[in-house]
Amino acid sequence: MKLSQGAQGAKILAFGGYQPADIVTNDDLAKRIDTNDEWIQSRVGIKERRVAGPNESEIDLAVQAGGKALAASGLSSADIDLVIVATCTLEAQIPNASARVAHRLGIDAPGAFDVNAACAGFCYALSAAADAVRAGSATHVLVVGTEKLTQWIDWDDRATSVIFADGAGAAVVGPSDTPRVGPVVWGSAGDKFDAIAVANRNSFLHQEGQTVFRWATTALHPVAKLACERAGVDPAELSAFVPHQANLRIIEAIARKLGADNAVIARDIVLAGNTSAASIPLALSRMIERGEVQSGGLALLLGFGAGLTYAGQVIEIP
Repeated sequence: MKLSQGAQGAKILAFGGYQPADIVTNDDLAKRIDTNDEWIQSRVGIKERRVAGPNESEIDLAVQAGGKALAASGLSSADIDLVIVATCTLEAQIPNASARVAHRLGIDAPGAFDVNAACAGFCYALSAAADAVRAGSATHVLVVGTEKLTQWIDWDDRATSVIFADGAGAAVVGPSDTPRVGPVVWGSAGDKFDAIAVANRNSFLHQEGQTVFRWATTALHPVAKLACERAGVDPAELSAFVPHQANLRIIEAIARKLGADNAVIARDIVLAGNTSAASIPLALSRMIERGEVQSGGLALLLGFGAGLTYAGQVIEIP
């Protein structure tokens, strides 16, 4: 028996992001539920969010983001031999999203599987992609985080309707002579599984906001520091910190405890809302587009959410 010979390391070649056109502001929500702009911004930091139309699926969002990442990478569809889609909002679990996304992007007969680690899904999928490249199971991998959360929320529920939104983000991962995707630090707190949950196929998403807030602001900064440690990077060396865009107060609390004083902190949630598995690649792709971060800098990614699951790794910005 022989084993495949992979690359010495893996790197991200490019990012791509996509948001639906329709914008829902806090004032729009205030016309339907008992809330207002000040209340929402003071608690979660969101001013507006994007909502996909009734004929725009999470697959459509993924194809848009994946196509942008593929174009930016300089590769063709023929170069991709594995597609991984992170999502928790499919209307039906069968068939998976990844094979459909690959087909629509013209990627012929790749390996294709989905990952459901909710808001940590992109970091889980990225780690699997990097491991596949290093092991020789794949050469180039398209990783997509895509969500249509708005089809799973009750728009009359103030606890969720002000937070969640739709979008997709993607990255292309390929071989490298040196490691440019650091070791993943991941785990779960399954005793809190019901803090964010959909009870059954006829239910809406339910979230215990205070439980999630306390957990995120106390348990996750050690994970972030450990991801830096395993990558051999001091937090002061980071160019960017890109956590899951769950809540602006959570983002800023973790950033303070991390001590990444020189890093640009992703705050995409203000105008994008919480897009679960899409939030990290979507936020970083927008930071790159705006010139807020430079190629070659180091970014710490940190995903966390339903399960409760978490994962983080340091990457080199393409």
